[in-house]
Amino acid sequence: MTTTTATRTAKPTTDSVVDFENVTKSYGQVRAVDGLSLALHPGETVALLGPNGAGKSTTLDLLLGLRPADSGSVRLFGTTPREAVAAGRVGAMLQSGGLMEEVTVREIVALGCALHPRPHPVDQVLSRAGIDKIADRRVDRLSGGQEQRVRFALATAGDNDLIVLDEPTTGMDVTARHAFWATMREQADQGRTVLFATHYLEEADAIADRVLVLSKGRLLADGTAAEIKATAGARKISFDLAGAADTDIDRLRALPHLTAFGHHGDTVRIQSRDADATIHAVYALGLYPRNLEVAGLGLEQAFIALTEAEEATQ
Repeated sequence: MTTTTATRTAKPTTDSVVDFENVTKSYGQVRAVDGLSLALHPGETVALLGPNGAGKSTTLDLLLGLRPADSGSVRLFGTTPREAVAAGRVGAMLQSGGLMEEVTVREIVALGCALHPRPHPVDQVLSRAGIDKIADRRVDRLSGGQEQRVRFALATAGDNDLIVLDEPTTGMDVTARHAFWATMREQADQGRTVLFATHYLEEADAIADRVLVLSKGRLLADGTAAEIKATAGARKISFDLAGAADTDIDRLRALPHLTAFGHHGDTVRIQSRDADATIHAVYALGLYPRNLEVAGLGLEQAFIALTEAEEATQ
């Protein structure tokens, strides 16, 4: 899979789980989704990233049939989203919508199982979500992280082929987050497709087979985490420069190809679109750095670089 930009048009394939073809959705004068085309396939774990207002939530709403597209086509398993949901092929865990109050965890999970066309046993669902020990507790007396795990249980109450998660680990502690993603990896290993939106970019880096980056409703990048990092183009450079004068720091700020600059004490940390040229320019200034390190950007830094570059073109 190669990294792409918003100009790519994804064509449906015979094994597609999700197909968006040139989909648009506006709210008044705001274009939330703008000509979006993409396809998801069985067994993929896909992270959906984007700054606030990028169109992530609207994209998920369109995928689940909660909102109609203004134009274009959204298909799940070759049918409409509503038909796929009604057939029990889709499980969703969304941020919006509260849980029923004054019922126990077991009661609400049992209801979710009873309503699913292809239900799993209630005890299995409770155990997989890590809420079997609080099954008799009332839902309105749960912590935020426990509520998230109940939502996850409801999303996996039956034998779904696609699981859609919107900020699923919000409110969970580190241990719960690790357990959650281990369970989701098991789901993908069984051939299910997992699509999740998250602000935890380290989760996307560690978990996702594929990363989609949205910006202003358009598909800005599509590829593995490694490919997204490479697309950003910049690299991190750090070195020590003992005894550097203020004039030296000023000259370093003017180095070619820089996208970011920082220094603390004797340590200089910069980002460059051409690391070789930048390092050559450092030596050309008559400066001799120690402990020189050059590395690729992390996913979070690459994400920032990509979205800032997109903003600059608007």
